[in-house]
Amino acid sequence: MPERGAARDPAAYERIAAQLRELFVPGLDLTARMATAAALLHHKRPRFSWTGFYRLVEGELVVGPYQGLLACAILRPRWSGVCWAAVERGETIVVPDVHAFPGHIACDSRSRSEIVVPLRDAAGAVFAVLDVDSAEPDAFDEVDARGLEAIVELILEPTS
Repeated sequence: MPERGAARDPAAYERIAAQLRELFVPGLDLTARMATAAALLHHKRPRFSWTGFYRLVEGELVVGPYQGLLACAILRPRWSGVCWAAVERGETIVVPDVHAFPGHIACDSRSRSEIVVPLRDAAGAVFAVLDVDSAEPDAFDEVDARGLEAIVELILEPTS
């Protein structure tokens, strides 16, 4: 599994962050930044089978910019699954086996593992999550968590 070693390499995320800094031109809005990040992550990390965002809209987690197969438009039931758990806990969640996660919402039956990183507004409230799935079991670790958290911070940086 050649990508497995690369998955543990923090430098891979640093290279992606550097590319995003170049792509995030002044004035680029949040939606465009999310879309750009989802596309770059998805195409640079072969083990990512679905890469995208869910946004809190009127109490629902609604799909945002993403790459991969068709997604669940709204994650239901509320407060179930990994994305809702990340919203509730306000922290990154790494799930080595989604089938063992209570209440997992299966938008793609091929998904085997998942990582979800919350996005916070200026007041600290979670308003969206970055959700990444893999068809491989145990595809994510702390290196992925720290790398994706840094990318989320970059997405949230104000542009001028």
